[in-house]
Amino acid sequence: MAVRKPRYSKEEAARRGTDIYERRVRQQVEGYAHGKVVAIDIETGAFEVAEDTLAASDRLLGRYPDAEIWFVRVGYPGLHRFGHRPAASRT
Repeated sequence: MAVRKPRYSKEEAARRGTDIYERRVRQQVEGYAHGKVVAIDIETGAFEVAEDTLAASDRLLGRYPDAEIWFVRVGYPGLHRFGHRPAASRT
């Protein structure tokens, strides 16, 4: 299997992915996909929704084998969380 190299800088991929999500995808997925992952092809605007990045990218690559993918988690500012998550209060 050949190693894929990005065709865009990180900044350009982020700009394109965010723009497509805000303009075309967000209103389609917000009502039913809170917390799910959206994989967006930043060249075609095609997207797939799944529980995780692997499932979303596999589906998108199945349709668009040369997709340049940007990921978004519906309803959250970031895709992944880093660091300790405080325990919920038990009162």
